[in-house]
Amino acid sequence: MRALEYASPTTKEQAVGLLGRSWSDAAVLAGGTDLLSLVKDDVAPPRRVVNIKGIEELRGIGSDAGGGLRLGALATFEELLDNTSVRKSYPAIWAAVDGVRSPQIRSMGTVGGDLCQRPHCWYYRSGFGLLGQEGGRSMVVEGDNRYHAILGNSGPAYFVSPSSLAPALVALGATVRIFGPGGAREVAVEKFFLTPKSDDDREHDLKPNEIVTEVRVPPPPGANATYEVREKEALDWPLATASVALKTSGGRVQSARVVLGHVAPVPWRSPEAEAALAGQAVSEQVAAAAGDAAVSGAKPLSGNAYKIQLARVAVKRAVLAAAGGGAR
Repeated sequence: MRALEYASPTTKEQAVGLLGRSWSDAAVLAGGTDLLSLVKDDVAPPRRVVNIKGIEELRGIGSDAGGGLRLGALATFEELLDNTSVRKSYPAIWAAVDGVRSPQIRSMGTVGGDLCQRPHCWYYRSGFGLLGQEGGRSMVVEGDNRYHAILGNSGPAYFVSPSSLAPALVALGATVRIFGPGGAREVAVEKFFLTPKSDDDREHDLKPNEIVTEVRVPPPPGANATYEVREKEALDWPLATASVALKTSGGRVQSARVVLGHVAPVPWRSPEAEAALAGQAVSEQVAAAAGDAAVSGAKPLSGNAYKIQLARVAVKRAVLAAAGGGAR
C-alpha cells in the first residue's frame, strides 16, 4: 500500500473540508468493505482517507416527518435487518439486505457505502479503468463478460451496478441527500446513478468534495418485494435481481415500479414491465408477461445471454411475492 494521510472528522462540515477537488485527493471511509480493497489493490489510491464514522448525525434509522423512512448514511446492514419497521413496511429493502450473507459485511457495510461502492468488474479491479479498455478497445466485449450488462450496454460502459439497496430504493421512489461546500442537495436515487462515457466520468451524481448523508424513503405505496438470483446461498454477488412496488385497487394494479439490478450499469427501471402490469389482476401469467417485457430490449454480450432468463424469472417472482402469491 502507498502511504496516505488519515483524518477523522466529527461533523459533516469538517469532512467536506477535508475532501479535495479531484477524486485522487481524498476518499471517504465508512464501513471500508469496498474502499480498503481498492486501496490495497492500488486501483484507486487516494492521498487522504477521511473517516466519517465519528459523525453521529449520519447514523440511525427512523421515521421522517412525512411518515416515511430515514436511513442514515452510516446505518449498517445489520441495523436494517434488525429493524422491525423495515421488515414489515419495506420488505423490498429487507430482502435485498438479507441477501448479503456475510456477517462481516452486514456488520460493517453501510447504506451510503452500498450506494457509492465502485463496480466489481474484474477489468476495472485489475487496473484497466472504469470502462475496461486497453488501447482504446473494450476488453469486455472481446473477453470474459459472463457477469456484465445485458441492458443499457450499447457502450462504452458494460459493468453492472453493484448496489444491493439501489433497485429497491428506486422502486420505492427514495431520494438521497448529499452535503458539500455549497450546502445540502437532494436527488432521486434513480438519478443518482449515471452511465459513464469515459474513464474520467463517475457512475454516481456525486462530486469529489461531497458526501452522502442520508436516504429518505417515502411511505410505501403498497406491496413491495425483491427477488435475487445467485449461484450460491453463501456470500455471492447476484446474477440478476428485481425489485417491485405495486399500488393496487380492487385487486388490480393501479401503478407499478419495476427495477432490475446487476444487469445494467445503473439500476434499470423497466417501463415495459410496468405497462404490462398496469390495470391487471396479478396472476402467474401476468407476472410472467411482466418478466418477458422487462427483458424485451436486452442485448447480451458473447458470454452472458443466460442472464436474460434469470432477469425474466426475477421479475416474475418479485411481482408474485409483492402481490402475496409467493416467489414461485
